[in-house]
Amino acid sequence: METTTPIFSRKLIAVAIGLALVGSAVGISLNSEAAKPQAVAAAPTPVTVAPVVERSVIEWDDFSGRVEAIEYVEIRPRVAGTIDAVHFREGQLVRKGDPLFTIDPRPYEAELARAEAEKAQAEATLGLSQTELERTRRLADEHAVARRELDQRNSAVQEAEARLKAAEAAVMTARLNLQYTAITAPVSGRVSRAEITTGNLVGVGPSVPALTTLVSVSPVYVNFEIDEQTFQRYATQGAAGNANVARIPVAIGLSNEEGYPHPAQLQAFDNRVDTASGTIRVRAIVNNPASLLTPGMYARVRIGGGGKQAALLIDDKAVGTDQDKKYVMVVGADNKATYRPVVLGPVIDGKRVVRSGLQEGEKVIVNGLQRVHPNDVVAPVVAGEVPPQANLKTSQLKDKPRKTLI
Repeated sequence: METTTPIFSRKLIAVAIGLALVGSAVGISLNSEAAKPQAVAAAPTPVTVAPVVERSVIEWDDFSGRVEAIEYVEIRPRVAGTIDAVHFREGQLVRKGDPLFTIDPRPYEAELARAEAEKAQAEATLGLSQTELERTRRLADEHAVARRELDQRNSAVQEAEARLKAAEAAVMTARLNLQYTAITAPVSGRVSRAEITTGNLVGVGPSVPALTTLVSVSPVYVNFEIDEQTFQRYATQGAAGNANVARIPVAIGLSNEEGYPHPAQLQAFDNRVDTASGTIRVRAIVNNPASLLTPGMYARVRIGGGGKQAALLIDDKAVGTDQDKKYVMVVGADNKATYRPVVLGPVIDGKRVVRSGLQEGEKVIVNGLQRVHPNDVVAPVVAGEVPPQANLKTSQLKDKPRKTLI
């Protein structure tokens, strides 16, 4: 008995130690499970929304065009000769009638003098012929000369009259040629550079190069093209036949300008649609007192399609692109974001016209669109309103109990 007692005691001790270890393990496991954080639901994504509004607006269509001078003249010589003088500077503004070039006038002065001398000779010959005719007519009345001689005197007078008319025409031609040696501006405008300078010989004819060019400055044309569908829309609003085109508002802007600061007036639609491009040419006229619009410049054209019409408007930042489609995210009463494809119109006063896909009063996301997926729950704040957190007073923030980190 004495030998078995220590062995039995050691077994009891081992069992007790095992039970203690198992209890510790269970306690540690329970504590670790309790220490695990519970799953927290995802917080709603904060976004800014804005309502869809309906407003009466004028829908504008934007096009690209070119400035063109109303008057464009190539200055060419009408008589041959040597350039004696150039009377302008490159790019100078000139008035109608201002001198531009002078061709050596001396040969034409001499030609005029010769023509005038021939005219004087023809006048003297006519006077003599008329005197002889009167004398022969008196003698013929007295039967002192033959009738044939009277007829000859009549014929001589007629020939003298014809020669006088030819001499007068020669004088007129010589005088015109002399006037053509002084080349003046046919219209008011801005002159280009002199392509042929002093001392050079110039000729006449269509193959002869121009001396310079001259373009009118104000007003100017702006030519552009619109598509067939847009033209049809304007035609139904009274623009057909160019009867009421002056009532259609037009504005012009240059590439370096903000907006469309140059008011214009629609001049006319062309008489046919180009079958190759499906467009029709349009011309507007705009005053250009400061000469900012130079012929050949690129111009941005904004043209109004008619009177004011009701349209739905949204912030342009609310529009997203999905491949070839445009869409917005609409926030409903349950604060869920809904994907909505839309058909858009032009931008008017910073707002985008929505042709279809939305209704007045619906709220669309304007900020945070990239962070939201369809059916996501969001925390919307209407644009222009202060978030609720910002309304808390400083005293309220101070009264909040602080957590103590142990």
